[in-house]
Amino acid sequence: MAIPEKQLPRKPRVGEKPKPSGGPSIWVQLAAAFGVFLVLSFGYSFIRQYISTQDETVPLSQIAQDITAGTITSLDVSGDSITATYADKTTKTSRKESESSLVQTLSDYGIAPEKLAGVAIEIKDEGGLRFWALTLLPILVPIMFLIGVIWYLSRQMRGGGMQAFSFGKSMARLVNPEDEVQKVTFKDVAGAKEAKSELLEIVDFLKNPKKFIQIGARIPKGVLLMGAPGTGKTLLARAVAGEAGVPFFSISGSEFVEMFVGVGASRVRDLFQTAKKAAPAIVFIDEIDAVGRVRGTGVGGGNDEREQTLNQILVEMDGFEPNEKVIVMAASNRPDVLDPALLRPGRFDRRVTIDLPDRKDREEILKVHARKKPLGADVNLVVIAERTPGFSGADLASLMNEGAILAARENRKELTQYDLIRSIEKVMLGPERRSHVLNKKEKEITAYHEAGHALVASVLPYADPVHKISIISRGRAAGYTLKLPFEDKRMQSRKEFLDDIAVSLGGYVAERMVFGDITTGASNDLQVLSALARDMVARYGMSEKLGPIAFDAAMGRTLFGAGVEGSEQSEAVAGQIDAEVKHIIEGAHKKAESIMKKHRKALNAIAQKLVEVETLERQEFENILIANGITPKKKEDIEHQPLA
Repeated sequence: MAIPEKQLPRKPRVGEKPKPSGGPSIWVQLAAAFGVFLVLSFGYSFIRQYISTQDETVPLSQIAQDITAGTITSLDVSGDSITATYADKTTKTSRKESESSLVQTLSDYGIAPEKLAGVAIEIKDEGGLRFWALTLLPILVPIMFLIGVIWYLSRQMRGGGMQAFSFGKSMARLVNPEDEVQKVTFKDVAGAKEAKSELLEIVDFLKNPKKFIQIGARIPKGVLLMGAPGTGKTLLARAVAGEAGVPFFSISGSEFVEMFVGVGASRVRDLFQTAKKAAPAIVFIDEIDAVGRVRGTGVGGGNDEREQTLNQILVEMDGFEPNEKVIVMAASNRPDVLDPALLRPGRFDRRVTIDLPDRKDREEILKVHARKKPLGADVNLVVIAERTPGFSGADLASLMNEGAILAARENRKELTQYDLIRSIEKVMLGPERRSHVLNKKEKEITAYHEAGHALVASVLPYADPVHKISIISRGRAAGYTLKLPFEDKRMQSRKEFLDDIAVSLGGYVAERMVFGDITTGASNDLQVLSALARDMVARYGMSEKLGPIAFDAAMGRTLFGAGVEGSEQSEAVAGQIDAEVKHIIEGAHKKAESIMKKHRKALNAIAQKLVEVETLERQEFENILIANGITPKKKEDIEHQPLA
């Protein structure tokens, strides 16, 4: 699966409350509040002082002298405040006793009534905004400030306690159909043609449910998306919602489970109630096996939180009305461990399998991920698709991203084919470890080891052809041999398995034949081929001696809700299985040893060239084979091979 690269902002979850940040302590907040109070007090004092000093204040005796001198033209009296206006238009203020009148006060200073006849006196009623502000603000401002501080602190302390009331709320994320940034449609999904055609019925029902209801059809209430990790299960679910233009509620199965019993069930109820209010809508539960595993394992009994959550999901799905326009979609890469009650008709009765993309699908996925990347003229996505069998959509997205990172690291503006080729190996095996320098002896051993793998793979008819050999360390491997099939394969035959085991033994046999000793470099090869030989005998029925019997189940048995390996055969049969596994490995060992002895000259030539250049591409490797009398494999040879 693939989606264009977009910056997707996180949407708030349904019922989600903002989490309190890890802010300063209560004492720091109190100190800050006290500091703000001091600043406000100083500011108020400054403003009051500024207002009071706008007019010059003089003693009342000075006012009396100026009236006698005839320099004052008018007096304004407001309460006990006197404002004198002089002939030069300046003003001065003074204060008198509040109990006495102005005339009486001035007569006490020796002002005759005749002197006041030439002065305009105006008596004003005391009041107005300024009076009340100057009177009440000194009292109200501190009180209001303290009330605000107390309210803020109590709100902070109450926030933690209020979290308990939202503990049972659903944590689902909501994608609105109007959100063009996060909207995904089937145009953004490459590959999975069968899955998309299956899901088109769901889209049609959400768009036009009346057509189905009138004819008596019932659309599946639940759709289970099954597939390997990275195949695009979540992306397809979002594309269904985008095509239908309905709200998309997504949540992970693990988000239902908490340490307190009943919280998961409460969240399930809240999620479905919210979805019903927004109907038509889609509820998507990712990794449903986190809560949907088989019940009745004896762990936790009926009070087990996971089982309570699963029971609530079953009840909510079974309680839908026939015309309910809410569809539940879920994804899992372990459908074998799910409870049978989830898979019965009426619940998840529609199961959609999403396979790994084939070559054509991989090419389309690469094109989607290359939309916003400047590609060089030499880039051929068809070749990249051919060299990535078994890659999922997520692997291909990582491949394109790694290629862009490599180009940016080397200060180039375009991606080249070489960047993408290197990215394939980086995604498969890990980054190059050029600092992991081998000494001369180790380098020679590694060269012969990888040459042994490549030589056996080139000679055996049912082994995949070699595309590249390298003795440069990547990840945990000191070297690697890259084998890729000409075409994608859905099945493998017994002969192909036998040749694969012989190829895995090629490095082991080469070390022993050339150096007379073996190293730890073959440890992973031995583990892989031993597991493959045992699967041939005990799982695939490919043993000629034991016959077509599957002694081990495909995924083992289910114990405590998890798939585990279990053996049900007797000790005698187990001994026969071990003997048959040993027989298969010994036969492959003889086959690899025979090829080494016959083509020892080619083995030496490949190893010596590897020591010299460290990496051999397919064309160089095939030139060495031709020079030593070995014909490289062609696609036509593989197509005309008889079936095993």
